Amino acid sequence: MRFLKTTGPFCRNCGLATLRDMSANTLVAGWWSPLSTIFTPITLLMNFLGPRSALARLAPPAGGFRPSLDPGRPLTRRPQALLFLVPMLLVLVAIPVLIVIGAVAGDGSPDGGVERAETLTVGDCVRNEGDWKDQDLRITDCGAPQAEYTVSRSLDEQGEKCADGEYYADLKYGKGGTTSLCLKTLW
Repeated sequence: MRFLKTTGPFCRNCGLATLRDMSANTLVAGWWSPLSTIFTPITLLMNFLGPRSALARLAPPAGGFRPSLDPGRPLTRRPQALLFLVPMLLVLVAIPVLIVIGAVAGDGSPDGGVERAETLTVGDCVRNEGDWKDQDLRITDCGAPQAEYTVSRSLDEQGEKCADGEYYADLKYGKGGTTSLCLKTLW
């Protein structure tokens, strides 16, 4: 990304010709970095509000040692002006496309597609589909052959511990995600 500036004593026609040529070059070459999609429209707007207004207040060219430059067609009537539409259309299309991708990728649930752990209560029978480091406890019918553990008790008081031979369930399975539960082997 680079910023170019031209200074000099310009008459109105020469200044407009230079401004229009530099703005047309900006429309062609000003979009080639991610930040340029922000800076290019701002630069064009600043050129229109600042130098363009100052040049419009100048008197028409008179005399001089050479003829003034032809300002040419206004910027909006040059082919380069169409290039301004391409990045703007891409931005306008990208926003709805990203929204659609987000809607399709997520399951539409308010938690953003993150699976929540089931809250276990005392007496529930569960099976562990993960390992003890990454527990994946699923509630199962206590008479089913897949049932491995039963929730024996809830540790509600600070300092309480599970009995020997019992296992601790991850906090995510307790009430509000903060209560520890003890699991006892069914067999």
